[in-house]
Amino acid sequence: MTEKPDQVAGLLLAAGGGQRLGGRPKALLEHRGHLLVEHAADALRAAGCTPVHVVLGAQADDVRKRADLPGCVLVDNPEWAEGMGSSLRAGLASLRGSGARAALVSLVDQPGIGPEAMARVLAAYTSEESLAAASYDGTRGHPVLFGAAHWTGVAAAAIGDRGARDYLRAHHEAITLVECGDVAQPYDIDTPPDLDRLV
Repeated sequence: MTEKPDQVAGLLLAAGGGQRLGGRPKALLEHRGHLLVEHAADALRAAGCTPVHVVLGAQADDVRKRADLPGCVLVDNPEWAEGMGSSLRAGLASLRGSGARAALVSLVDQPGIGPEAMARVLAAYTSEESLAAASYDGTRGHPVLFGAAHWTGVAAAAIGDRGARDYLRAHHEAITLVECGDVAQPYDIDTPPDLDRLV
């Protein structure tokens, strides 16, 4: 197995405004004594990603002031209200010229996915052609690893709130699925009842 984790950047999408949470940006929600954005960025670092780029949008200034994100590259997405696709495009654009040959993409609102699952997907990296995703009982989820050869296509397909869904569907035969259901829970923090999962 080719082991070059220094060539895989972490890309954390943390720009959402939390409309279904009454306009509370997900990055600023607290979980286990830390902001969700800190929790997710720490998990990417612990998994072996370097560098880690964090895409900010809603209340970006507040996130910058409050969050402790040492060593992270903070990327502003002024078009964050358009949906996840704009954040994915902004994040991938920020990685060009960084030397990264792949990006491990994670979402800020999935605190049940930690470094162990991320490291498993990271280990599927072999080249810029790599395409891999976590699987939960056979269902594809996050994080997703995109080799640099896919970035242009992913960005072109990342419209509205669909993120990379259409690109992944079109390339499903090339995806290496990495089962992570034994080490992670892929729930989202989307609605007020979901806040009960934060401790």
